[in-house]
Amino acid sequence: MAMFSPTQICDNFMEASVKKAASPVWRLLVLGFAAGMFIGFGAVISSVAAHALGDAGMVRLVSGLLFPVGLCLVVILGTELFTGNALMVTAALDKRISWGALARNWALVYVGNLLGAVSLAALMAFFGHLDIGARALAVYTAKVAAAKDSLPWMNAFVLGAFCNVLVCAAVYLGSSAQDTAGKILGLYLPVMAFVVAGFEHCVANMYYIPAGIFANMNPAYSSLIADAGINVAALGFDAFITANLIPVTLGNIVGGAAVGLLLYSTHGTRKSK
Repeated sequence: MAMFSPTQICDNFMEASVKKAASPVWRLLVLGFAAGMFIGFGAVISSVAAHALGDAGMVRLVSGLLFPVGLCLVVILGTELFTGNALMVTAALDKRISWGALARNWALVYVGNLLGAVSLAALMAFFGHLDIGARALAVYTAKVAAAKDSLPWMNAFVLGAFCNVLVCAAVYLGSSAQDTAGKILGLYLPVMAFVVAGFEHCVANMYYIPAGIFANMNPAYSSLIADAGINVAALGFDAFITANLIPVTLGNIVGGAAVGLLLYSTHGTRKSK
């Protein structure tokens, strides 16, 4: 069999969700931490490649071509990503796991993702990585963070919903293949699409925004950031949480759950008795 059918994809993920829900706390935190760092790596490499480009369309294209490395690492290495785990709602609806077990998984994985991504952001900002391009990378990083924190709340929510439609579609597409190359291709295209479109991913933003905040906290970069005319008032953890992380997370849940519900309700998946 070259690939799984949509019914098999949905059923396989529900079976995997049972194991995810039963995982011990330490395992979910460790695998969540790793996934946060992997998504952060995608943000790091795409920022390095795009920071000196002047055309906005080219910035998005280059970023989109490189960012999917993160989700490929997450899925192939079996780590735990909050946005992909939005699909676990199908297992809860089918009564294979409880809603409490779903909430437990989401909470632990979310914390792990946050710790991993923010740790990577701090290491990049305080140990010289942002020196690239005569410190232009630091300015770019702060600019990206300030722009994300300046989004209107509903814009961030809607962009988050569309983002996770594509991310969860990528998870399903990757799950359709039984070989590594097929999985990577299935994961790659939808993730590239959400980056090029400019949608919002809460775990990616756990790197992007803290990296900009930390860059502005670093005396080596703060004057350059101010001179670039960046809205430094947006570079704070309060704005990160209230203006971006909360609406984007809620949007990601809605968009990811919608994809799961679509396949669950239309492709004849096995129902619990």
